[in-house]
Amino acid sequence: MKQILLVNDIAGYGKVGMAAMLPILSYLGIPAFCLPTALVSNTLNYGEFTQLDTTEYMRKTLPIWHRLGFHFDAICTGLMFSEEQSRLVARFCREQAKQGCTVFVDPVMGDGGKLYNGIGKRQVELMRQMVSVAHLTMPNYTEACYLAGVQFKPQGLSRDEACQLLDKLTALGARSAVITSCIIEGKNHVCGVCESSEAPEATVDPDAPVVPVAPTAYEAQKAYFFLEYQEVPGLFHGTGDIFSAVLIAHLMKGEPLKQSTRKAMDVVRDMIMRNRDVKDRMCGIFIERCLDLLKN
Repeated sequence: MKQILLVNDIAGYGKVGMAAMLPILSYLGIPAFCLPTALVSNTLNYGEFTQLDTTEYMRKTLPIWHRLGFHFDAICTGLMFSEEQSRLVARFCREQAKQGCTVFVDPVMGDGGKLYNGIGKRQVELMRQMVSVAHLTMPNYTEACYLAGVQFKPQGLSRDEACQLLDKLTALGARSAVITSCIIEGKNHVCGVCESSEAPEATVDPDAPVVPVAPTAYEAQKAYFFLEYQEVPGLFHGTGDIFSAVLIAHLMKGEPLKQSTRKAMDVVRDMIMRNRDVKDRMCGIFIERCLDLLKN
């Protein structure tokens, strides 16, 4: 049975981060273990919060795991709070990758063209370091712009510009990338790029370009895809974590990237629709009430 390690913060109040991902992964048959980067009182957008940095705990925990021979089939990293944390986790990811572990990096930093409360330029650089060890990174459009060092365009992008942005993410070191919440040619999209050998023909849009690039240690081609969606009005916190958890679970079951992305998009939409009348959206979606939506 495959198992995953989640490296992220834990919010005392709020169904985000680990609290959102754990029930989804468990329901879909992926045992999940935790390495917290911080304990946070509540989701950051309430405007006031406190946090407890767990760097010392991480520093002591990882050597113990190494001595005990713990191995994970996948690692998913989220919010990092210090340079030491990024260095520790990146080293651990590289060690695990040598044993066949797949590394997923969700660069949690911001949305709507700006960084979240409490996130600064230093965290952006730390996230770039994490992306460098990723097999797959899945930022939203805002986070992709910060990672790539390009201007956020509220009006959206062309397909060519989206492909260029994906290329900038893989140039940081990630083998594959998915960008969510992106307006492409006037419509809402999730777009991605993956290694051609891992993208069966059925997973590649017929209209999407397959652009040859200089050969790398992995592949000589990249395959791009674009998935359109209808936006549901309103903002729920934690939907990115839901998306990541569903995407990762299906990838770990051997499904192609495009197909797994579509399933994750559909689950996020269905969960939002079921909870669209909830008043406190900053708390996130109560996942446990929505597990039946994961059956596909």
